[in-house]
Amino acid sequence: MTSLDLRIFYFLNSFAHRSAIADFLIVRTAENPLTTGAVIVALFWVAWEVEGKEDMEKRETLLLGLLASMFSVFLARAIALALPFRVRPMHNTEIGYRLPYEMNPDILIRWSSFPSDHATLFLCLAAVLWMVSRRLGTIAILYVLIVIDLPRIYAGMHYPSDIVAGSLLGICVALLARLPWLRRAVAKPALDYKESHPVMFHFCFFLCAFEVGDLFSTVRDFGRYAVHALHLGSHFTR
Repeated sequence: MTSLDLRIFYFLNSFAHRSAIADFLIVRTAENPLTTGAVIVALFWVAWEVEGKEDMEKRETLLLGLLASMFSVFLARAIALALPFRVRPMHNTEIGYRLPYEMNPDILIRWSSFPSDHATLFLCLAAVLWMVSRRLGTIAILYVLIVIDLPRIYAGMHYPSDIVAGSLLGICVALLARLPWLRRAVAKPALDYKESHPVMFHFCFFLCAFEVGDLFSTVRDFGRYAVHALHLGSHFTR
């Protein structure tokens, strides 16, 4: 990490553990799905119903963008696993991290800090919104940077470079939604399916958006349950 990286981190983290109320609000904002992903997904639905209602190309962009955002977080995890493990600031005993009130220091211990999943996923979706609506996209981008990303640095979950790398990765993946051939290959058949099977389409569409807003926590929980069940099964079959 660079000295600039640490200077920015120290500046934001220096305000921690000064006010129990401020720490409570910032930490809960960083952790709560309602104040993070739910707001961005709500803006996505606004764009879908308002901006894309009479414009099929915008709906194709939004649909492909939602799928791209799902791909972006898995790509971020693959990169994190491929690169050398980067300990999070809150677990780094050498940098003088200040623990905010209400912050659990035992979370995310086995998760590499670089790049940020949150920054990747939600900047990807915000960039897609900007392609469809400059107004909604600007709101989404500012919301991601101020309400989602900065609290995660403040709380010691990420270094600034984790956020920058995740944001750039998310924007790059969002550009897939601008490819006409990919929209025709992926989004158009899905929207055709919407016309013939509207109930099933909206059922699946909502579930996908829900998981994006919750950063796939349900999927990750089921994955942990499956691993645990396999472990128990192997234990009893010995």
